[in-house]
Amino acid sequence: MKAVIEILGGSLLEGEMPSKKMRLLQAWIDIREEELMADWSLAVKGEPVFPIEPLR
Repeated sequence: MKAVIEILGGSLLEGEMPSKKMRLLQAWIDIREEELMADWSLAVKGEPVFPIEPLR
């Protein structure tokens, strides 16, 4: 399964994801949004990113 998900809003931009997994992913994005945005900012500058805790 491959999908492209928007960080802000958690929208599915490309690909497919089962509904249940999509809801879990959106919950994780809501919880980790600041960390995701900080890592995105580093990544686009070519800098190393920090690990982000998975949803448990």
